[in-house]
Amino acid sequence: MRYFVTGGAGFVGSHLVDQLINTGEVTVYDNLSSGSREFVGQHLKTPGFRFVQADLLDRGRLAAAMKGSDVVFHLSSNPDVRIGQHDTETDLKQGTIATYNVLETMRQQDISKIVFASSSVVYGETSGEPVSEDHGPLQPISLYGAAKLASEGLLSAFCHLFNTQAWIFRFANVVGSRATHGVIYDFIHKLKKNAGQLEILGDGRQSKSYIHVSDCVDGMLYGFQHSGGQVNVFNLGNSDVIDVTTISRLLLERMGLSEIELKFTGGSRGWPGDVPRICLETSRMEKLGWKPKLNSKRAICLAIKEILAELA
Repeated sequence: MRYFVTGGAGFVGSHLVDQLINTGEVTVYDNLSSGSREFVGQHLKTPGFRFVQADLLDRGRLAAAMKGSDVVFHLSSNPDVRIGQHDTETDLKQGTIATYNVLETMRQQDISKIVFASSSVVYGETSGEPVSEDHGPLQPISLYGAAKLASEGLLSAFCHLFNTQAWIFRFANVVGSRATHGVIYDFIHKLKKNAGQLEILGDGRQSKSYIHVSDCVDGMLYGFQHSGGQVNVFNLGNSDVIDVTTISRLLLERMGLSEIELKFTGGSRGWPGDVPRICLETSRMEKLGWKPKLNSKRAICLAIKEILAELA
């Protein structure tokens, strides 16, 4: 099997590559805007591995790199939901247009299988009850979420028009080693700047589902291997939630810090476009026979340990 992985040098992508390299040839295509060559450094001399540093907006480079692939894993995107507050083009270009370029290149080269990393943010604000894949209408409140939803729409259209098959995974918040952003990563860097106080965006009660990156990759591969519809859509995460304040206390406990002031910026959400509460309904993956090994709290605890070790 010949795999083509966009964003393969990124946080989730590099962990996926670690698994795919054991079962076939892998081409990583990444512009390194948020990823790192070091994340795939252990594979650079592995037979069957190829690294291409290029942007998905470069259709010529993309076509040349993708040629001969059997399946595309499309994980490339702007990873920071907050960028859309200040830059309204990034998610359009690196999300929607990049996805179109991937799909059109696949069509031209007669590649018929794509696995796509979407996000729970496509649901927008919900009642707080577990939300299933059939929830609607989908009304994202960030440009990141809008780009993911637009990409899902393009995948569905290409599937029905050009006999393509797609697996769409709506991730919970993914945590773990090699993270380059996210609540744990941000908290650690804030504490390095000010060891006596930890700023928490919002009121600290924002509650979300989390999944460890190892479970995320395992779930993607399991869903891809065990479902065969034309457009397969799965929530990938946990049905439980954990709030931001609890995450901060778990981190402080792990770091042995007890006399730290928690400073809340206030408001129900961390930033404009932040969904303050999202809980995923995960029975569709469970019916396939898969569940994550770690719930949200255990995923957070392991991620704290891993990220602290990396940033030490």
